Amino acid sequence: MPPAAPPRRERLDRDRVLRAAVALADEAGLAAVSMRGLAQHLGVVPMALYKHVADKDELIGGMVDVVLGGIEPPDPALGWKDAVRERVLAARRAVLRHPWARRAIEASTRRTPVVLGHMDAVAGGLRAGGLSPDLTHHVMHALGNRIWGFSPELFEEPAPAHPPTPEEQEAMAREFAQRFPHVLEIAVAATEGDLGRVGGGCDEQFEFEFALDLLLDGAERLHRAGWTSAARRPVARSSQRP
Repeated sequence: MPPAAPPRRERLDRDRVLRAAVALADEAGLAAVSMRGLAQHLGVVPMALYKHVADKDELIGGMVDVVLGGIEPPDPALGWKDAVRERVLAARRAVLRHPWARRAIEASTRRTPVVLGHMDAVAGGLRAGGLSPDLTHHVMHALGNRIWGFSPELFEEPAPAHPPTPEEQEAMAREFAQRFPHVLEIAVAATEGDLGRVGGGCDEQFEFEFALDLLLDGAERLHRAGWTSAARRPVARSSQRP
């Protein structure tokens, strides 16, 4: 009996390279993704990857494309504001499926067609609501990274290793009442009076949707009022003397 033929290796192409990189990042984090590490993951020599991606930057950009390619389009029957909201929340769902994606998007320096397509879709949703190109421009700035499904945080502090004792909570409350009364006020409201929960983080999904709704409601109000940025800009003074 002739020896069995070795199993046929799956052909390497750009799509397989990118999806393998995404799987590796999902498993081991973005730091584990290198041309050498990915080649080992795929069982090929590193030079085989360069036929499909020029360098690590292009690799990371392609991985972002894979993630953003998972964004579901909104229902065409939705009104403009609900459609934009749903598209942004769909981006958030896509990014949350891949914990490394936020860092990759923030570090990316390439606007690929997929990236530009998502930006265009969000801007197009605003324009479909009748917002002027001028107002749409500024709303896109206000949304910022929220169009990719995440929002900037004031501080990202690690949770305390040990919750404070009641005595420590009381001492902290006294100090804050004297020095930072408004911070204490909102901390009490956010934790329903249990200051031991301070530092544990807020409900990120709630805060994301709250900020998104606030921005879209504000954009709608400005649109109805006929807002233009020209009316807000100071008139440039002539450099010529009369």
